[in-house]
Amino acid sequence: MGNSYAGQLKTTRFEEVLHNSIEASLRSNNLVPRPIFSQLYLEAEQQLSSLEAGSRADNEEEEEEGEGGLESNSPPNPYQMHPPLEGCCSTDGFCQAGKDLRLVSISSEHIDVPAGFLLVGAKSPSLPDHLLVCAVDKRFLPDDNGHNALLGFSGNCVGCGKKGFCYFTEFSHHINLKLTTQPKKQKHLKYYLVRNAHGTLTKGPLICWKGSEFRSRQASASMCSSSLFQPLENSGPLATFPSEPIPGANPSMVMGVQQAGSASDHFSLTAALGSAVFNGKDSPKHQQLVKNNLVALPRPSALGILPNSGPPKKRHKGWSPESPSATDGGYPQGGGNRAKYETAGMSCMPQAGLVGPASATFPIVASGEPVSVPDNLLKICKAKPVIFKGHGNFPYLCGNLNDIVVSPLLYTCYQNSQSISRAYEQYGASTIQPISEEMQLLLTVYYLVQLAADQVPLMEDLEQIFTRSWRESHLTEIRQYQQAPPQPFPPAPSTVAPVTSAQLPWLAGLAASSCNDSVHIIECTYSLAEGLSEMFRLLVEGKLSKTNYVVIICACRNSTIDSCIAVTGKYQARILSESLLTPAEYQKEVNYELVTGKVDSLGAFFSTLCPEGDIDVLLDKFYQENQGHISSSLAASSVTKPASLDVSVVPACTSYNLDPHRVRPFQLAVAQKLLSHVCSIADSSTQNLDLGSFEKVDFLICIPPSEVTYQQTLLHIWHSGMWPFRCVEKDTATEADEEDHWARSGRKALIPFVQNTHSFTATLLNFATSYPFWIISSSAVHNLYSQSDTSVGWVDRLLNCREVKEAPNILTLHVTSFPYALQTQHTLISPYNEIHWPASYNNGVDLYHENQKYFGLSEFIESTLSGHSLPLLRYDSSFEAMVTALGKRFPHLHSAVIRTFVLVQHYAAAMMAVSGLSQMKNYTSVETLEITQNLISSSKQCPCGHGLMVLLRVPCSPLAAVAYERLSHVRERLALEEHFEIILSNPNSGITVGKHFVKQLKMWQKIDDAEWRPQTYLELEGLPCILILSGMDPHGESLPRSLRYCDLRLINSSCLVRTALEQELGLAAYFVSNEVPLEKGAVNEALESDAEKLSSTDNEDEELVTEVGCCVCFETGSTSEKRSPVKRERCCSHDSASSSLSSKASSSALCGESSAQLVGPSLGEQARSPQPCGPSEEVTAPGDRQRLRVSQGSQSVISRYSPGLAPQPDSCLKTSQRSIQVSVTVPTSGPFVLQAPQCSMTKACRQPPIVFLPKLVYDMVMSTDSSGLPKAASLLPSHSVMWASSFRPLLSKMMTSTEQSLYYRQWTVPRPSHMDYSNRSEGRVDSFHPRRLLLSGPPQIGKTGAYLQFLSILSRMLIRLTEVDVYDEEEINTNLKEESDWHYLQLSDPWPDLELFKKMPFDYIIHDPKYEDASLICSHHQSIKNEDRGMARKPEDLYLRRQTARMRLSKYAAYNTYHHCEQCHQYMGFHPRYQLYESALHAFAFSYSMLGEEIQLHFIIPKSKEHHFVFSQPGGQLESMRLPLVTDKSHEYIKSPTFTPTTGRHEHGLFNLYHAMDGASHLHVLVVKEYEMAIYKKYWPNHIMLVLPSIFNSAGVGAAHFLIKELSYHNLELERNRQEELGIKPQDIWPFIVISDDSCVMWNMVDVDYAGERSREFSWSERHVSLKHVMQHIEASPDITHYALIGMRKWSSKTRSSEVREPFSRCHVHDFIILNVDLTQNVQYNQNRFMCDDVDFNLRVHSAGLLLCRFNRFSMMKKQIAVGGHRSFHITSKVSDNPVAIVPAQYICAPDSKHTFLAAPAQLLLEKFLQYHSHHFFPLSLKNYNHPVLSVDCYLNLGSQISVCYVSSRPHSLNISSSDLMFSGLLLYLCDSFVGASFLKKFHFLKGATLCVICQDRNSLRQTVVRLELEDEWQFRLRDEFQTANAKEDRPLFFLTGRHI
Repeated sequence: MGNSYAGQLKTTRFEEVLHNSIEASLRSNNLVPRPIFSQLYLEAEQQLSSLEAGSRADNEEEEEEGEGGLESNSPPNPYQMHPPLEGCCSTDGFCQAGKDLRLVSISSEHIDVPAGFLLVGAKSPSLPDHLLVCAVDKRFLPDDNGHNALLGFSGNCVGCGKKGFCYFTEFSHHINLKLTTQPKKQKHLKYYLVRNAHGTLTKGPLICWKGSEFRSRQASASMCSSSLFQPLENSGPLATFPSEPIPGANPSMVMGVQQAGSASDHFSLTAALGSAVFNGKDSPKHQQLVKNNLVALPRPSALGILPNSGPPKKRHKGWSPESPSATDGGYPQGGGNRAKYETAGMSCMPQAGLVGPASATFPIVASGEPVSVPDNLLKICKAKPVIFKGHGNFPYLCGNLNDIVVSPLLYTCYQNSQSISRAYEQYGASTIQPISEEMQLLLTVYYLVQLAADQVPLMEDLEQIFTRSWRESHLTEIRQYQQAPPQPFPPAPSTVAPVTSAQLPWLAGLAASSCNDSVHIIECTYSLAEGLSEMFRLLVEGKLSKTNYVVIICACRNSTIDSCIAVTGKYQARILSESLLTPAEYQKEVNYELVTGKVDSLGAFFSTLCPEGDIDVLLDKFYQENQGHISSSLAASSVTKPASLDVSVVPACTSYNLDPHRVRPFQLAVAQKLLSHVCSIADSSTQNLDLGSFEKVDFLICIPPSEVTYQQTLLHIWHSGMWPFRCVEKDTATEADEEDHWARSGRKALIPFVQNTHSFTATLLNFATSYPFWIISSSAVHNLYSQSDTSVGWVDRLLNCREVKEAPNILTLHVTSFPYALQTQHTLISPYNEIHWPASYNNGVDLYHENQKYFGLSEFIESTLSGHSLPLLRYDSSFEAMVTALGKRFPHLHSAVIRTFVLVQHYAAAMMAVSGLSQMKNYTSVETLEITQNLISSSKQCPCGHGLMVLLRVPCSPLAAVAYERLSHVRERLALEEHFEIILSNPNSGITVGKHFVKQLKMWQKIDDAEWRPQTYLELEGLPCILILSGMDPHGESLPRSLRYCDLRLINSSCLVRTALEQELGLAAYFVSNEVPLEKGAVNEALESDAEKLSSTDNEDEELVTEVGCCVCFETGSTSEKRSPVKRERCCSHDSASSSLSSKASSSALCGESSAQLVGPSLGEQARSPQPCGPSEEVTAPGDRQRLRVSQGSQSVISRYSPGLAPQPDSCLKTSQRSIQVSVTVPTSGPFVLQAPQCSMTKACRQPPIVFLPKLVYDMVMSTDSSGLPKAASLLPSHSVMWASSFRPLLSKMMTSTEQSLYYRQWTVPRPSHMDYSNRSEGRVDSFHPRRLLLSGPPQIGKTGAYLQFLSILSRMLIRLTEVDVYDEEEINTNLKEESDWHYLQLSDPWPDLELFKKMPFDYIIHDPKYEDASLICSHHQSIKNEDRGMARKPEDLYLRRQTARMRLSKYAAYNTYHHCEQCHQYMGFHPRYQLYESALHAFAFSYSMLGEEIQLHFIIPKSKEHHFVFSQPGGQLESMRLPLVTDKSHEYIKSPTFTPTTGRHEHGLFNLYHAMDGASHLHVLVVKEYEMAIYKKYWPNHIMLVLPSIFNSAGVGAAHFLIKELSYHNLELERNRQEELGIKPQDIWPFIVISDDSCVMWNMVDVDYAGERSREFSWSERHVSLKHVMQHIEASPDITHYALIGMRKWSSKTRSSEVREPFSRCHVHDFIILNVDLTQNVQYNQNRFMCDDVDFNLRVHSAGLLLCRFNRFSMMKKQIAVGGHRSFHITSKVSDNPVAIVPAQYICAPDSKHTFLAAPAQLLLEKFLQYHSHHFFPLSLKNYNHPVLSVDCYLNLGSQISVCYVSSRPHSLNISSSDLMFSGLLLYLCDSFVGASFLKKFHFLKGATLCVICQDRNSLRQTVVRLELEDEWQFRLRDEFQTANAKEDRPLFFLTGRHI
């Protein structure tokens, strides 16, 4: 038929039923139709509901329509459209005759419309943006009320003019609608078409096919936690919403397969709700609720009352009565369309909750028309309803928009939950679909149903429910894809039907049917506008007074659903609407209420509470009565001393001691960890930080805009030793400029800071942002500045500016307690650059021994849950009850205003009660009374007047000012000005303290400065005060240890993000003494109740009765260690169900509410029975205020208020006094011992402060999830970020800080106001900033001290990097110099005069301090006494005790491999613009007769250094190293090649001579051993290397010197031959080389100023010069080729004038020598030597008659290098694997013995043994300096206590005159043929002198004895033969000893 009865003329009821029955019979496949009369007359009394249900069933026929082309996923019998006739047009928008029907095309054309016809617009699925013009008989169209439409159709085509279409199906074919469903006029004829004033045809009103009908269902709530929807950026009271999702919300993917929801959605709902823990509370009803509501039952028929009384209207689509939920599987026809299941499964819907058509007073609202918000809505509802947009389109609102709040948060949540997890994208989105919109809405209804009356929905909970439902519904597919690779053909989806839009209202109503009207369902027909109008009507009529949530569903017009949720509950709507305000809007709203006087009504209400009249009148009366006197209550308690302390007397109190500013072990560990990270950045190959190029640290600290934090940071910096510094400077600003004060002063400091980036490249600039949550995200988070203020985000802009990002010398350190805002997908901080505060315990082991233990948020929660002590986290239910009641009475006032006024009133009443006005106790809460009482009495318990601090947190500054003025007024009227101070703290101002209290503080802290004023809260230590801390957020201020109470009852609901919540609770973070266990310390709190509080109770039975709110806590007289800790919990440990809950104030506030509401929160709360909870101790009589000690055996019971219990009678409840009371019985056993008053500071170090929270925040903090993680940790981490997806795993309690960081980095994205928003690289490794670090740790744990310590260490390290430890030892043996008459007296000569110099005698004495332990060399000029030689040092102290001095590196220093700078990058070969330098290996061979074989050396020559060498052409063989000419005078290069032998110092050797040579060209060759070649080449790729043959791998420095010298001479010969062919004389070739130690770091020159030519008076100074200057000066010396060795002094700070007076000396030279290889051709280094080879060579050179010259005006500095060099030789056992220490006495052994052989060269063992044990061989020589040991042709160190005399056996050699010397020993070391028997007979020996002959083998030993005829004068024994402890294959040395006959 194509039409339904929807618009049918209803003349009689019978006709309608008859029509329905006929139609149903035609459509049914059942042979037996339903009886008509049974339908008509068996209806009981539910006609209205049945009619409504019938219309709903009709709506289902229209739910197929989808303007977005949404079709059925698997329609059982899809509609088959007849194909167009041959030749007909089939174009969309045209009729089959080819005429255009689109409205936009023919709107201006004249159309002939027959009489009785109307032009209407038809919608085509294929043209969703166009209307097709049709002419239709108006009789077949409905009237304005949606009625009186005839069945059937009559229409004409306006295109081709064809008339007489009698069936809409035929007509739809003609106009090419191309439908896939049954054509129906109701679905496709949409709008009337009318002509406007210009005659153009336009779209008119909707065709109203039905009357305005509503469905309403109501539901009630269950239990859930109080929490909030999170506010969106800039969300507030809006009238319309954007329809597009916010960034990060992925739209649903249209894949053409099952997407609306899996068939297991029903089961997933059960799983999601069944396992969910809503806000930390299990719902006791949810399992049964889900079980009852999810039973799929057939839907009742249109007019029936039985569940299965008949088929629905859609059974022509495949419904069968035998299978009510049967569906056919299969894939959809339209693959590009969104799939939606349809099902005939129906649920039994109770009829009770249904509402009929709307009354005529609310007109029908057509779609697209605005909805009018009624006037006085706020006044009627007592709160602004909050409307959350859900699915689909949301109508426009108009009228009284100020009384509603609209938010898109729910829409965003739905959109986020439609996105598929990244974890499953790899499997393809076509098989695992997101949760359907219907299921989303149904789950939302279930969630709202389970919320308790005092709870607020939380978006995170809803997202978790969606995620869990999705996972459960797709568990099979997920597991399948996780276990197997994706298949090309995915399995067919399940055939179980999902929830459809037709079922949705019924299932939602079913879910809401079990609760007491707290959730109300409204179903509308066409648009949400109808439902909103209906909701407003019900609100105005008061029919939703018990309803908290209204769910409006429009699921009938098309295949998509429209929905929204309105929060109408007074409590929930107020909290939600206020949470949606931005901080700026919140401040503006509160200011408006204060300025306009809206709060006056609240003040007037408070003034009427007191029975005596206005409270101020009572205060004035009290003031007049007690003027000049202290209240009697206080006077009675202070008989022994005045209440106001006389500060002129200095009493003693041992409890007061300020914490010294010291670095704790924790802070030092963190500082070192930071330094380690910075060093790792510097050490990495990326070269992002070159620490070696910096000389100092400059830093700028950005702190939050708080004056106290600023002063606190200054104090930290001052004590850290980092002063002077650059910090955000103070600036004198007027009040108008105060807001911009911090930004301006910050920018003033930043300008030079950024300028320094470029001007001071040698300075490492540290940018430390303290609490970056506030600084870095300042433009997004809780900003007090206006949005137009240019100062907003200046730190963000600075850190992101290109200059700072790219500056290589800026290191950024973010320091925060809450790093979550910086851990996003776009963060610039590498996870490897995050430093987290370390845990103090690991597996129960204390890692850092500290005397204090940190007590933070987790410890607060743990202690509160444990029940071992009084809870530290509490809430005040009486305060909350009064706030709730007043919120209903004053709906126009912001809750922050109400809460502040109530709390101030409580404090005022408490002060009055403590002062003697006991009747005011009923106008405060027990908690506030406890705080005030302890505050006032604390100073009386200490002889010095120390008291406790109460922190009152008032975020809104204007409200803080109101609180300050009111409390100050009350304090003044009560004459309490000198008992405690009230301090108002504003972030932009300092601390103001009264003169009296400043005087006290100065006395306590021993401060003499008359102008001193406290500038930080830490300086308020011990001051009894109320600190009112204002400002939207804490800014990192540290609080003193005297903080006793932290009152956070006024923090607003916007703190419910993790960062803000933890920041507020971080105010109470504390360090407690480690000596007292927490449980005992917390339990042993004193009873600090006032007598008035106790005496107000009834004490008839002599039982001690106290109010619930007092602190009941005792110490026992026994100190037994076996006593178990007392488990005590106060009655109101978590909830003060105390006096003011049922006080007159609360009762008055509740006036106007119904009696049931009055009884509910008052008596209902009180009637819960206290439960016994463990032993306690006693209290004394009520009149006493003294603390008592009770014996260990005393036991009593204290009751605990249990908030969750069912109401029971309470025998202790005294309703006349309106207070809950607890009886504490005192047994007679056990004596009572009075205790003297105790200073509150004593307890301060043992117990953290007590924290009072709002109930909402308390529930959030104390609830935990299944893993034990606090609910607060699962909140959105920061206002400036948002979740990337709802499909995220939950945080786990077991996660470490690093794992949490990775979690937030994956699952959060920054909002546009975030500093990292512009960084779109999404956390790729290459996007991390290399010099940006993050330090995070709990609040108040000491991060500032840690990073300042880090800066201090870093500064010292940089200075240390620019400094070196150089040996600073004065010359030794200066008193033993040659006593000669000849000195070099031409003191001003720059160069030595050859003739004069030859006349100078050679100084045999060694003056180099490194040879302090070496044997003295004797000459005939010396007369040595024993006392001239110092005490010998222990061998192991030789190196350790060498004196060093720390010297700043000059610009001419030599560097190791850690130095990198732009100037020497090319020199080093590491410059990024240069390829790594290629090197070539060249062999170089020469023969040496003494070795008897050819020496094969290898050169490694980089390409860049090949110009220093000569290569053969062709072939490229290395021929020689180029040498300059003696006559060259160029100053561009250094003529002498430099050779540096090195071992074990590839990193630390000072081989970078670029700066030392001042950039001059020079030839530098590293001489390395073969096995070290690769490592040296790696570190020094651009250096020439000479590789020694492998036979020298175990040789000492003597071998290197030997080969260097022989190679150089051989090369000299080659160069002479080569250049002789060029006409150059051989003697003109430069013969010098430099042999330099690898530790020479700097060179100096002495400037001497003479008064006269020969005068002894002169002054001198020393300065750093370059090695280039030194070398060129020496190389320019006249007659330089006549000198064999040239050297210079060793630097010492103790250098005497006498040492530099003579410019030149003829003596030993060491470490840095300029060697003439030509003159020394016949003098060789001993290649076997390890030690003293330079002394040995010096003596050989001198004995050969050659000149050694030392330039005394030059000195070199030697760096102390702890690795490599001669220390790289380790002497170990050759057979044992264990590294056993070998002492020098074991270095030799008897031949053929079973001695342990050692793995060391024989020569090394010999030298080491002789150094330490030569006295065994030469006992007569010990300390016998005038009778030295004669050493022939060699110098061996025999130890400092034996002197030697060196003689050379060479002919014509220079030796000392030894004719008058008697020697005590003879040493013959490998003597050659020049030593003969006649030569030895020239020397005379003492009787008993000893001989030692050393040879290579035993045979040579015997031959030497025979050849030298030693047996003539020396006596030998067989046992006097020894060898070094080497194995035979290691060629040991043998020696023979004998005695002189």
